[in-house]
Amino acid sequence: MAEEKNDAQKTEEKPKKSKKLLLIIIIASVVLAGAGVGGFLFLKKGGDHKAKEEQAKKEDVVDLPKEKEKAILIQLDPFILNLSEPGRFVKLTIHLEVKNEKIQQYVNDRMPKIRDSIITLVSSKPADILATPEGKFQLKDELLLRVNQAIEKDLIKNIYFTEFVIQ
Repeated sequence: MAEEKNDAQKTEEKPKKSKKLLLIIIIASVVLAGAGVGGFLFLKKGGDHKAKEEQAKKEDVVDLPKEKEKAILIQLDPFILNLSEPGRFVKLTIHLEVKNEKIQQYVNDRMPKIRDSIITLVSSKPADILATPEGKFQLKDELLLRVNQAIEKDLIKNIYFTEFVIQ
């Protein structure tokens, strides 16, 4: 009977030790794998740094866009407009970006419609909204939509403010 208890205890101890050993091996494997991945990423990052330096040297020579890809900016005459609040004004100079000269001519032919849509939209805005960066971004988006609607085609790629003064 005593021998059976000793045999039972030995068989119970062996699984406990093998489970602990297995757990230690798994944890060690995970730690080593993590260290390997971390080391790889660290070394790769250093390699990227060298590649970036070489790329920066190459970029010192400016690659100009091809003639077909060159965007054209159309400068509009400055606007001096009343805002929706009495006694408040805005002075605004805008550039319209188009793809090519053919579109530039099309837009120039419709300049009165474009200026009218800009005047109507900007003069309906209060100064406190236009004074914030978010207000300027919203105004750009609305102007882009209105100008493209005025010329009845989606030809204007972007709008740039080159002068924006609120008084």
